Amino acid sequence: MLDSIIQKDKELLIFLNNLGSEQWDSFWLFITNQFNWIPLFVFVLYLVFKNFGLKKGMFLLVIIAVMIAFSDQFTNMIRGIFERLRPNNDDTVNHLLRKRLINPQSFSFTSGHATTSTVFAVFVYQLFKNVFPKYIKLIFLFPIVFAYSRIYLGVHFPIDITVGAINGTIIGYAFFKLYSYLSNKIFT
Repeated sequence: MLDSIIQKDKELLIFLNNLGSEQWDSFWLFITNQFNWIPLFVFVLYLVFKNFGLKKGMFLLVIIAVMIAFSDQFTNMIRGIFERLRPNNDDTVNHLLRKRLINPQSFSFTSGHATTSTVFAVFVYQLFKNVFPKYIKLIFLFPIVFAYSRIYLGVHFPIDITVGAINGTIIGYAFFKLYSYLSNKIFT
């Protein structure tokens, strides 16, 4: 059963990866780079301080930093347990991928890009869903596009992305609940 799921995962990766074309390569390389998302993070920080003030904003900044660090370390722990090769390093699929644009060497399961971006999006959504109910759902475009870039570039399998997003959802929601609890204790 597990072998069948892994085989389907590989087939889906090969299919999705081969949908790419050379004209889109630079776009997806840009998307996959975390530093290119800094304007989004700065905008969210602006909204945090504008809507919550300096004291609560600083507290939120600490919670977000701890949450991101936790999700990153949690992902690394999972990778150390499963030690699944990335597609670009897996001899059963790497020759079937469209093109090698980047070549990370760490393990694949789960995707840190998917986990951390989903953590951030879920937390920000929970934080602002009553403030900007019409537009805040757009925050989920970030993890979707960011995580897909990893499939496009052939460095993660779809299951890596899916499980990373599930982990990110759970961690982001849990940290929002922790923030709410601590915030009520500290600021009321």
